[in-house]
Amino acid sequence: MTVDRVKAFESLRQALTTAPLLLIPDFKLYIDASGDGLGAALHQVQISNDKPFEGPICFISRQIKPAEARYKASQMECLCLVWALEELNYFLEGCVFEVITDLTAVKSLLKMKTPNRHILRWKTAIQEYRVNMTIVHKDGNIHKNAY
Repeated sequence: MTVDRVKAFESLRQALTTAPLLLIPDFKLYIDASGDGLGAALHQVQISNDKPFEGPICFISRQIKPAEARYKASQMECLCLVWALEELNYFLEGCVFEVITDLTAVKSLLKMKTPNRHILRWKTAIQEYRVNMTIVHKDGNIHKNAY
């Protein structure tokens, strides 16, 4: 064996026996709803210079439908969460992530004992992610990532 082949073999063995650089991403999903539309921003938390840094992955939005315009603010925010989870499923499925919203009522709606049919349908859709998802409240004045 030549010296070049030995070096190549050692390099390959080193690459195969060290920890991979690809890790499960740490996502944050910012959601916000208004009378005009729904918006969401997906961020990935990375460490840069020993400090956490949130890098944007994608931004999505859509107008609300006429029937949705009659929803209460808390229902609109739940709708936004379900819509964002469906749209970003290929990123979020199987991952641990945080949902950041400016309404604490989202947690309350999801814990209702006797929800109406809309909320029941949303709860069912959200439960796919329930094991991995935590909902965090962020005051509306500083919650600007989703729009």
